[in-house]
Amino acid sequence: MALQVTNSPFSEEQVELLNRLLPSITVTQQSWLSGYLTAVSSASNPVSESAGTTVAVLERPVIEVPAAVKEVTILFGSQTGNGQGIAEQAASTLKKQSFEVTLQSMSDFKPNNLKKIEHLLLVVSTHGEGDPPDTALPFYEFLHGRRAPKLDHLQYSVLALGDSSYEFFCKTGADFDQKLAELGAKPLAPRVDCDLDYDEPAAQWLAAVEVALQIHTGGQSAAAGLAAETVSSTQYSRTNPFRAEVLENINLNGRGSNKETRHLELSLEGSGLEYKPGDSVGIFPENNSELIDEIIKSGNWNADETVEINAQGERRALRVALQNHFEITVLTKPLLEKLSHYSESEQLKSLLHADQSGDLRNYAEGRDLLDALKDFGPISANEQQLVSILRKLPARLYSIASSFQANPDEVHLTIGTVRYEAHGRIRQGVCSVQCAENIEPGDKLPIYIHKNDNFRLPENPRTPIIMIGPGTGIAPFRSFIEERSETGAEGKSWLFFGDQHYVTDFYYQTEWQNYVKDGVLTRLDVAFSRDSAEKVYVQHRMKESSKELYQWIEEGASVYVCGDEQNMAKDVHHALLEILQQEGGKSPEEAEQFITRLIQEKRYQRDVY
Repeated sequence: MALQVTNSPFSEEQVELLNRLLPSITVTQQSWLSGYLTAVSSASNPVSESAGTTVAVLERPVIEVPAAVKEVTILFGSQTGNGQGIAEQAASTLKKQSFEVTLQSMSDFKPNNLKKIEHLLLVVSTHGEGDPPDTALPFYEFLHGRRAPKLDHLQYSVLALGDSSYEFFCKTGADFDQKLAELGAKPLAPRVDCDLDYDEPAAQWLAAVEVALQIHTGGQSAAAGLAAETVSSTQYSRTNPFRAEVLENINLNGRGSNKETRHLELSLEGSGLEYKPGDSVGIFPENNSELIDEIIKSGNWNADETVEINAQGERRALRVALQNHFEITVLTKPLLEKLSHYSESEQLKSLLHADQSGDLRNYAEGRDLLDALKDFGPISANEQQLVSILRKLPARLYSIASSFQANPDEVHLTIGTVRYEAHGRIRQGVCSVQCAENIEPGDKLPIYIHKNDNFRLPENPRTPIIMIGPGTGIAPFRSFIEERSETGAEGKSWLFFGDQHYVTDFYYQTEWQNYVKDGVLTRLDVAFSRDSAEKVYVQHRMKESSKELYQWIEEGASVYVCGDEQNMAKDVHHALLEILQQEGGKSPEEAEQFITRLIQEKRYQRDVY
C-alpha cells in the first residue's frame, strides 16, 4: 500500500521518494534501515528534514566520534537452544565487522567481569511462570542480589525470547533490561521481545545493535545482518527445512491403553544433516482441515481469496494460508487485542480490560481461534485482515530418540498424540495428530535439526549418568544409551522411567531389558502409576533409592531430566533437594547451592517443556 500525504508527516516530494523506494527494498534492507534509524535515534542524532533525507539515511552521514574499543560480550540464557543459536549468529555477524566478540553461556560467565566490559548483549528466553532458564539463573540472581555492581560504564541491549500464549511473556528479558538500567547501564539499542516466530524481529534487533555499535566505536557498518546470513545459507535449517521421508510410523502403546504414542523413523539421506544426543527435530505441521473449514464458514470468508503470507509479499489462497502458515489453535492476548479491532463485542473488551483477575488467561485455556470468532462475532475483518492478526505457525520440537552413530542417515522420534475435550469440543495436537492419523511410510515431513548444547552427554565417557524421563521424556535417553552402546562408553548409567501401565505403556521395553542384560544400562527403575491403589511416580522411586542416588552424585554422576516442566520436573527437582538434605546432611539453603553448582558444572541438565 502506498504512503499517503494526508496521514503522514512527510512532504509530497518525500512521499514520492519513499513510494518509489519502499516497494523495491528487500527484507534485509528493511531490517538494516530499521536498525539504523533506531540507532541514530538512540544516539541523539536526529535525521535532517531536508529534501535529501532518503539519500542521507542510506549513505549515512559522517559522525565524528572518538575511537573506541571494538569489543562486545554476548551472553545467552537458553533452555532449548534457540537463544544460543541466535547468539552464535550475532557473534558471527559482528566478527565480520572486526569486533572482538566474547560469546558465553550465562552459566559460564563470571559476573565480576561486568566491570571490565563496555558492550553487553543478552539473548535470553523465559520459561514457565516467568522463570529464567536453568543456565541463566546464577547470573540472574547475581544481578538481582546485593553484590551487583554499578554499571555506569556499560552499554547493553537485550533480545528476549518467549511465547505470547503464556502470561509472563518475555518476563526474564524484561527483568534483565530493567535491572541493568537500574544499575546505571545505558541502552545500546531498545529491547526486542520475540514470539515463537523470532527470525525477523531478531534480525531487526541485530541490525539496530550493529549500527549502534559502529556509531559508538567510530566504525563503518556493512550491515550484513542476521537476516542476510539466514537467507544466504544453502544448508537445510529452520528457514530452509528438509523434506524427510517417513520410514516407519508405529504405535508404541499396547491394546487397551488410553494413550497413543508414535515411534517415527525419518530418512536424512541426501540432506547432509547430522545431530548429537540431546538435540531435537523441528517439524512444520499442517492445521486440521475440518477446523479450517469451520473458521472460514464462521466469518463467511472466501477460501480461494489470496492473502499475503510474509514480508516478501508471497500470496496463497486463504485456505492454504490457514493450513500451512498461520497458527489457529492457540489464543494469546496479542491475538485477542487485534481481534477486538474487528469486533463490537463488549464481552471481549471487558475481558481485555479485566485481565488482572486472570479472566483472560482462564478464557484462553483450551480454546482456539474458532471459539473466539464465535464468541466475539460478528467479525468485520476481510481475508487479509484475518491472517494479519495471526502469528506464524511454529514448528513443533521433539527430542531425538536415536543415535546418529548407530543410525546413520536416520532420525527417530517419540511423539505422544494429544487429544482431549474442552469447552464442548474435541481438541487435537496439531502435529501429533497429523503424525498419528495422516502420515504413513513414504510420506514426507518438512524438518530441521535443532541443536541443544544444554543437554549433552558428559565429555568423559567414564562419567556415570542418571536419566529421569517418564512418558515421552524417555526419547533422549534412548539416544543417550544407543550412543554409549555404539561408542563403548564405560560409565555407569541409571534410568528412571514411568507411565500409567506396565503392560501397555512401557516404551521400548525390550530394548531397555537387553541393555541391562548387556551391561550398557547399569540400573533400571520403573514406576507405573495406575497399576497400584496408590499412585507411584518416578520421584517416589528416586526417594526409595535415595542412598544409592546420593552416592552416584557424590561419585560425579551427571543428572538429566526430560519431560513435563509444570509437574514432573518440579516434583523431581524437589525430590532431589530432599535427597541432598536427607543423605548429605545439607540444609535447604546448602541443597539449593549444591544444585546451582551442578548446573554450573553441567551436571544437572533438563530438557523440559
